[in-house]
Amino acid sequence: MPPALERRKVEQLVEASDSVALEAALAAGPDALIFDFDDTFSPTPENVRRGQANLAALAAVDGPLPMLRPRPLYMRSGGGGSASIEDVSAFVGALPERAFLCIYIPKLEFPMEAVFWNDLLAELERLTARPPNSIRVCLQIETLPGAFYAEELLYALRERAFGLNAGRWDYVFSAIKWRSRTSGACLPPRSALHMGQPAMQAYEQHLARICARRGAQAIGGTAALAPDAQHPAPALAVVRADKEREASWGYVAAWAGLPELIATVREVFENPPPVTPIPERSEAEVAAALLGFPEAGQVSEVEVREATAMATDYFRAWLGGRGVIVRKGRVEDTATAELARTLLWHWLRQGVLLDSGDVLTSERFGALLQEEANPSEVAARLLRSLVLAPAIAPFFPTVAQALQEADSA
Repeated sequence: MPPALERRKVEQLVEASDSVALEAALAAGPDALIFDFDDTFSPTPENVRRGQANLAALAAVDGPLPMLRPRPLYMRSGGGGSASIEDVSAFVGALPERAFLCIYIPKLEFPMEAVFWNDLLAELERLTARPPNSIRVCLQIETLPGAFYAEELLYALRERAFGLNAGRWDYVFSAIKWRSRTSGACLPPRSALHMGQPAMQAYEQHLARICARRGAQAIGGTAALAPDAQHPAPALAVVRADKEREASWGYVAAWAGLPELIATVREVFENPPPVTPIPERSEAEVAAALLGFPEAGQVSEVEVREATAMATDYFRAWLGGRGVIVRKGRVEDTATAELARTLLWHWLRQGVLLDSGDVLTSERFGALLQEEANPSEVAARLLRSLVLAPAIAPFFPTVAQALQEADSA
């Protein structure tokens, strides 16, 4: 493994088109800089152009190790081609002199997707006269199928993979989608789906166990709390505890969602606690642990309102070209918006009992949405269409783009 990869302790995630955030991240001095065209990115044509311009400018910067998170395979470019290929090609073309390049592969579910990525990167290396396997990858295990197939995904990319990364909110979002195929139990709100839950700990331990067994790096999730400028200590303490838990399981680095979090994340992984051995488990035991999500007998109306308001706020920003927002002390992105709208869909299908004694129905949701947002605005219409759909939509951006096209027709 190249020394620059071995030395990493903290990586800064930066929305690819945001030049101001890029400058702030460079000044903060992370070990690596992840240009994100995925969860923090709103794929407007102008944002794509700016993101590619920022990539081109990066060639002249002597700073943190540059990395890329491209748009996932389901997304199409403005010309109708693969957005993934467009982003990776721009990254490879912008940094021709680099001895090796690093890419985070998002939204992996099945081994054939990993085989496709390996073939794609091998062809890019051939076309650009790069050495074989000089494009290195870290696999984001952020889907329920991806967690079950994590070892097979790693094997398919074994010649170029350097690690596995845990993406918790995308993972819970994916779990809800896959559980929607069966009746299942009613899941609690986001506030109860924290890393203290056994199912979430089983997920992170599962990845750490595979990495230890296969000699790969385990990379922790995003530190996404936004510290109060006057009183940052409480948020930083939560971030520290979260990263210390990851480090105790053998994770060697993690992401920071804001420059203010870099120092705390770095300090934890430079001075990690003793590693707690994770016992081996049978496949049946792993499966049971991964699927052991907590159940909710009822959900408070406050939580339903919060999910509704959060999704609407984010959709409004995303439709306006902003892919990441800070809201109520948290960094919110596509992953958390997907989680909010799928929880609402799930609760509605389950007929969840609210703490008011009412059952969440389509009519009740419509009334709450009208109280939380202007029902005629595109963001509210998007959320309504997603929540009231008979089947859960795989990803909201495709629905949003179809809605925008219909409005402009």
